[in-house]
Amino acid sequence: MHQRVIDGLYRDLAAKASMGVLRREPLRVWRLSGVERLHLADGSTAIFKYAAEPFTGEDRALRLADENGVPVPELHTSDVQEHTLGMIMEDRGPETRDATDTDGAQAAARLHTVPPLPDLATLDQTRLAGLVDRSLTRLTTLTAAGRWTSVEDLASMLTALSTASNRLSTGAELAPFGLCHSEFHPTSLHISETGWRLLDFARAFNGPGLLDLASWHGTNDDPDPAKLRHLLGAYVAAGGHRDTLATRGGLLAENWALGWHRIWAIAWYLDQSVRWINDPESDPAYIDATRRHLREAVQLLAV
Repeated sequence: MHQRVIDGLYRDLAAKASMGVLRREPLRVWRLSGVERLHLADGSTAIFKYAAEPFTGEDRALRLADENGVPVPELHTSDVQEHTLGMIMEDRGPETRDATDTDGAQAAARLHTVPPLPDLATLDQTRLAGLVDRSLTRLTTLTAAGRWTSVEDLASMLTALSTASNRLSTGAELAPFGLCHSEFHPTSLHISETGWRLLDFARAFNGPGLLDLASWHGTNDDPDPAKLRHLLGAYVAAGGHRDTLATRGGLLAENWALGWHRIWAIAWYLDQSVRWINDPESDPAYIDATRRHLREAVQLLAV
């Protein structure tokens, strides 16, 4: 992203929203996105968020979620210029507490009442299974370029998963199937005195809601099927669909969800390495993460 484009988006959106901004306060900056707090002349604040592809559809996802009754921050205005999205939205202010598993179960149950939305990509059974072959293709590109070396074990695990992917992806379209947040973590659930709001819909898609639930506890620690099973039960108790606990691909729901969530993450790492970031200096970290998640996926999916 070019600072010129970001500044141009900011100026146009601030003018469109008739906001008198005294100063911009950077809160978080990443290679593909950033967040700033805008301090306004009337003493209030707003949030300016910008993002490059593939995150340029977040404003559409926010509007669709809001139209379907999901509590999200109010979007004041947005625009895309030179393949970069800019948004000005309400500032929810400080959180009163961290989100708990109970909060996550209740928020997910609300989110997953939203049916598939036509403006978003859909991860059905065919496309879910296709994540494995896409990852193999990306890996071949990286090894051919001499960047990812000594990764024969990665190719072997992906090949084994590819052979079984059609069988293992069975059940992907069982309920809950619809709007997925895709980065459903406690940090994406903002809780304040006025209630909760779900943030960060940058990678929202239509697909199996179990992938959201599998993402709640993150991927830094070893996968814990028993812990996820407890969350799935709380989700059903909060109004989530009863088929949440059904077996899929011959596996318990929690193992299926955790295994396929790892594969979804692997596909994202490889997409970033080849396309969205394409930085050889990041390769060692991505190789380590891909290897760890592949081992977990193979174990969880019993390949």
